[in-house]
Amino acid sequence: MFLRRILTSGGGLAALRAARAVKETTGIVGLDVVPNAREVLIGLYTRTLKEIEAVPKDEGYRKAVESFTKHRLQICQEEDDWKRIEDKIGCGQVEELIEEAQDELKLINKMIEWDPWGVPDDYECEVIEDDTPIPKHVPQHRPVALPEEFFKTLDAVRSDPALQGGDTPPQVKA
Repeated sequence: MFLRRILTSGGGLAALRAARAVKETTGIVGLDVVPNAREVLIGLYTRTLKEIEAVPKDEGYRKAVESFTKHRLQICQEEDDWKRIEDKIGCGQVEELIEEAQDELKLINKMIEWDPWGVPDDYECEVIEDDTPIPKHVPQHRPVALPEEFFKTLDAVRSDPALQGGDTPPQVKA
């Protein structure tokens, strides 16, 4: 009865879509639904772009943060539906994105405090070598062998006459 009355009274389809778009749970313990997640994300991303300006322009950290934040902000501005935002960004639920954006803001402040880009060019770091054996339960990250197809492609690129002109491809150690 209630649904019939809404559907027959003018903007019924819009009301039905709005009712359907309500998220009841995130399915993640301790992570509550944020009903206005889009607006919260837009605010956080805008604030992130303002605060990252304190980092020097040529630093990789600033470039990376600006790049993904602008991308996510654009998606949030273009899309009204939280589900579409989640699908287009592809990094979890909007509530997780909110936590991630809040964490990034905290990290920006820490990075500004730590000033890792302020290291003088002539600074020499002390290297400490330790021959203590690594326990067996600690994983040792060794690079895996490249697939054979990689070397076939590399050989094909190296033998391409178009690349034998003035421009040579970068040298790769086999």
